[in-house]
Amino acid sequence: MIERQPDLTLISGDLVSRPRGERKLLELLERLPSCYAVLGNHDLADTRDPFGRRSRSLELGPATLLADDSRTVELRGLRVQIAGVDPRTYVAGLAHPDKLSDPSAELRILLCHFPAVIDRLEPGSFDLVLAGHLHAGQICVPFPGGRLRLAHLRWRYIQGLYERPAGTLHLSPGLGTTFVPFRFLARPEATELSLESSG
Repeated sequence: MIERQPDLTLISGDLVSRPRGERKLLELLERLPSCYAVLGNHDLADTRDPFGRRSRSLELGPATLLADDSRTVELRGLRVQIAGVDPRTYVAGLAHPDKLSDPSAELRILLCHFPAVIDRLEPGSFDLVLAGHLHAGQICVPFPGGRLRLAHLRWRYIQGLYERPAGTLHLSPGLGTTFVPFRFLARPEATELSLESSG
């Protein structure tokens, strides 16, 4: 991915599920350009995974951790806002991502681990919402008309792009797992998005 020279590297949470992975995570983050991230439930051991452990440190070294705040950067002559939702305030119902939106930015991006945030936003709050959490179902079984996603049976959004009144949601399949260290018919993915101006 580094060879692709992205303008931004954005991570929608679940960076590490056990403290022993922290050193490797920091090594990888050192290599990612212009990296912004939010935490996910696995980073906080807020999961049913009996093997998950809370990280000792939530410092991300060279990456910018966003927790109910935002940064605005200039990219290719445009003001781009990157806002991030803390998973703890989101789950507690205390997050207000709409209030983070900067109408003066020419592109507004929201990072939230949980994809259902798209249905809580006011229309036009953000142009792009990036989420994760579902691992594309992780273990899927072929089913008439599609796949039965065993890890997340009832979720409305699973992976890919969704056009909603509040903006466009991209739900990453991610790279990780929970409970068992494998995926079936739920290919892991680090997604490259190429954005073009509609003007």
